[in-house]
Parts: sequence; structure tokens; C-alpha cells
Amino acid sequence: MSQESAAIARAEPGGPATYDLVIRRAHVFDGRQALAGLYDVAVNGTEIASVSAEPLKGGHEVDAAGGWVVPGLIDTHIHFYDVRTVSDADSLRAFEENELPGKLESFLDHGITTIKSVGDPTDGILNTRARIAAGTLRGPRLLATGCGITGRDGHPAATVFSGNPWARERFTGEVDSVQQIRDLVHHLADRKVDAVKLLSEGACAHSGGPTYLWRNPAFPDGVALERLPLDLLRAGIEAGHERGLRVTVHTTQQAAAREAIEAGADGLEHGVTVEPLTDPSLIELMLEHDITYTPTLWIDDAHPDARDNLEKVAEAGVHIALGSDSFGGRGLFGANTLEEAGLMVAAGMTPAQVLAAATSGAARQCVRPDLGTVAPGKRADLLVLNADPTADIGNLRDLGMVILNGELAVDKRWARGEGRPPAASPQQGGNRP
Repeated sequence: MSQESAAIARAEPGGPATYDLVIRRAHVFDGRQALAGLYDVAVNGTEIASVSAEPLKGGHEVDAAGGWVVPGLIDTHIHFYDVRTVSDADSLRAFEENELPGKLESFLDHGITTIKSVGDPTDGILNTRARIAAGTLRGPRLLATGCGITGRDGHPAATVFSGNPWARERFTGEVDSVQQIRDLVHHLADRKVDAVKLLSEGACAHSGGPTYLWRNPAFPDGVALERLPLDLLRAGIEAGHERGLRVTVHTTQQAAAREAIEAGADGLEHGVTVEPLTDPSLIELMLEHDITYTPTLWIDDAHPDARDNLEKVAEAGVHIALGSDSFGGRGLFGANTLEEAGLMVAAGMTPAQVLAAATSGAARQCVRPDLGTVAPGKRADLLVLNADPTADIGNLRDLGMVILNGELAVDKRWARGEGRPPAASPQQGGNRP
């Protein structure tokens, strides 16, 4: 137990310390591996205070009865605002008032305690982040890049937002000069974004290659795209690093992935999806540059090579982070994240590898070492599961409790009549960043 945790633990006269909350007799997946045996997990305030094989005492105690404690899940790639309905100031306000709270609740109900938005309207998503942090809006911890940055007439400006100019201006940042991309990255950094997302290409051809038409059921005729030029790509990454921000790049082809890595990117959003990953030196480059690969199979599984490519990079030891690319209008927020976990297992990863990608690996991608691990001093974002997720990733759906920032956020055990839950503050854990 850390010195700070020890200092705030209440001690009974002549007896052992009493913690705010103790989850008793649980198997533990700590974010990297399953620990042998059963443990008591103690929480004080917002932090995990102890993970002990010996019994601990708590002001509130939950008997896990041999169930599992795992870190809260992190989805590192979501688009939160509904691009179908937000087309002017009034529809934006209606979305925020009528739909946004329920969508945030849906993440918590499925055990996702942190989400990272990688392409939402900058003003709206940062205001939502502030409301969650202040405790006036209940939801998972929200990290955000603000708008995604793309070349003039690139993806998604010329594709998803081609018929929605109001949203196009706010969800995307289109640039066509080195100075513009540097200025935009610094503007976003001034707004205190958590990271920067650049879009190298939206499955269009590499520079000098044949024309590629971006195809989607919504655009049956295809859309010819412009790539983000290499000098702009480099300048955007350099500007992000100047401000201490991690920069990830949307890619789908090997050539674009290589270009992004060589330009200094920290991670690949999607990675290689539209073609087989046939270049072993590209995987070596990922390892050399400590790249994080976010496969987004939930959106990209329709590409026949996406699963095999993930299996190749995972087997090679490339860092993997779970990110679903979930967006409004398809599926259900939170449920989509769990579907992504299942698809990653179907691609050849073990359940334990996927759990790591959804916890410690995702925390690494988000540069949040306080998250994604069950260990003293880490943030108390915890799930209590009724069955072993390392044996079957589907057991993430057998959810008993969600604890966010040390406070009860969801208690499905109580709903099933399995005993009274520990008391929680009215803010339910959403009041701390």
C-alpha cells in the first residue's frame, strides 16, 4: 500500500486499517495477467489502496464470491456526436440535451469507464468533458482530441460530411499548408485536448499510385480523396510533440502506415485493413518505434485482411489498444466495445491479450498510467464480473458492478437481489478527471 493510501486508511484502535471499500475474495486480472489465488481489493477515495491475499476490512464490503475483478475497460477510438442528426446549432443542442446523457450511461452499463473521442466537434466534446469532470453530467471518463485533422477534401470531410457543411467545419479540421496544420494543432493544444489525431488517408491510394475511390454503402458511387501531404503530416506530428501530445494517425494501407511511422507518429488508428500486411519490415518498424496499433475491427471487420493483419502484429509483440470506432447510429455504445473485444479474440488474440489491450494497453495509448491496472496507487476504476473473462471474453458481459473513481457507478448485483450495494455519492464517480 502506498504511503498516501496508508495515511488515509482509517485505523481501528488496536486493530487493522479499515478502507473505504473492500471487494472480498476475488480472482484478479491486473491489467496484464491473471493473479494466482483469491484477493481482497481495497479502495480509499479515488485510488486502489491494497491488493491483498490476506483479508482486509472495509467500511463497505462486497463479497465477490470467487468472481473476478478487472480494470475498467477503455475504448480508445469512438465518435460520440451523431453525424446523422447534428447539422446546425439547434440540432447540436438537441443532441446534447436529449441523447448525450443516455449514450454516456450506456458505456457505463457495459463496463467501459474511459472513452477517447477521436473526431467530434471540438467545442462540444470539450464542453462535455468538462461537465463530466465537474460532476454535472454522469458518464465515463472522457478523453478527446477535438476535431480530426485531414487534408483539404480528405476523409472524412469529403466523405462522411460531404452533404453536411456545418458539421464538416466542426468535426474536421481541413488544412492545406504546413502553417495551417501547425496553427491548428497548437490551437487544439491551447484548448487542452488529450491527444491529436491526423487522418493520413481514408483508404485512398498512396501518393503516386492509382486513384482509389472511397466506397461505403452511403456513397455507392465512391469518392475520390485527397491524401494529407507528407510535409503536412510531419508538421502536424512535430507540432503535437512540441506541446507534449501523443499523435496517432488514421491509416489503412501499408504504405501510409510506414509513412506515418517514419514521420514520427505514436500510433496507428486502424493500421492496415484494406490489403494483406505482407511487409515484415513494416512490423519491425512498428516495434522499433514503439507504435501502438488500434485495429478497430468493429468497423473494419468487413475487410477480409483486417483480422489476419491484427494477428500478425499481435504475434510479433506490437502494442495493441482496443478501439472500436463506434459511432452514433449503429449498434449501441458500450455493447460495440464488447463486440470489438470478441472480434479481436476471433482474429487470433487470446482473451488475456484482449483484456490487456482494453486496459493497460489502452491506458498506454492514452498516456494515462494511472488507469488500466489493478494495483495500489492506481485509479479505482474496477469491474466485478461473475465469470472468468480470461477463459471466455464473452464473460465481460456477465457484469456485476462498475466502480468509477472509487465510487459505485453501476450495480447489477443489487438489481438481481444479491445484497445491498455499497453507498455511493450522488455524483456517482463522474466528478474527477
